[in-house]
Amino acid sequence: MNNSNSAEFDLVIKPGAVEKNYWQDIWRFRELFYILTWRDLKVRYKQTVLGVAWSVLRPLLSTIIFSVLFGRIARLDSEVDHKYYLVFVFAGMLPWQFFSNALSESSNSIVQNSNLITKIYFPRIIVPASTVIVSLVDFFISFVLLLGMFVVYGLMPSWKIIFLPAFLLLAFLAAFGIGLMLTAVNVKYRDFRFVMPFIIQFGVFVSPVAYSSLVVQNNFKEFAWARLLYSLNPLVGVIDGFRWAIFGKDEILYLPGLMVSAGVTFIMLWTGIRYFRRTEKGFADTI
Repeated sequence: MNNSNSAEFDLVIKPGAVEKNYWQDIWRFRELFYILTWRDLKVRYKQTVLGVAWSVLRPLLSTIIFSVLFGRIARLDSEVDHKYYLVFVFAGMLPWQFFSNALSESSNSIVQNSNLITKIYFPRIIVPASTVIVSLVDFFISFVLLLGMFVVYGLMPSWKIIFLPAFLLLAFLAAFGIGLMLTAVNVKYRDFRFVMPFIIQFGVFVSPVAYSSLVVQNNFKEFAWARLLYSLNPLVGVIDGFRWAIFGKDEILYLPGLMVSAGVTFIMLWTGIRYFRRTEKGFADTI
């Protein structure tokens, strides 16, 4: 046999090549990412009476309940103009709903796609990422209602609204990073899914959804670091940033707190990716 025309190649194994190929594979499997995202979008409200209207009704109903509970009963609306309190709460509810929905969906994403995980290879990080994108679509639908509320109340968004995508990105990274950790834990410890509702329920009360962060500062005046410590919750910086970008001069952005929230977000993102990458090799066996 004449091998003079046969192709020759060298197989080179270098440290770090696997990691490099993994991120290249995400791009190679981008069509799978589109398919999973579109599938989740189609089945999200399938066989429901109201369909996509739930994307608007859920945050709206939650806003009304929170407005009564925290505004009328707990009187935590002291730092907010009472006339626009409903809009104020809804502006905080939007990023929280996006975060909580993304966290809830992504934490169960690997388990729910077990048939796919055990049959073919692809970067598993695509699965939780697609669920976060679906929650982002819900956010944009609900955001249209916020614009409608501005029209009804005769409000005009500030020019600072151009910074809104930056705070939305921060919310996305927070949900994605924490979601990666939770979905990896949920694969190994299946009963963790029962803990998730309590985590989300607790999170909404410790986040400034129905009240201003100034409430924390004013109620702990003797403790100068109170608001800074409160900003260890990554959603504090996100929600404060949303309101600052939307309401403009009526809101003051607490930059030290924003930096703390952003720092925690990036730490959680880095930790989540590392933990997910370290554990995903055993997903097919564990699941």
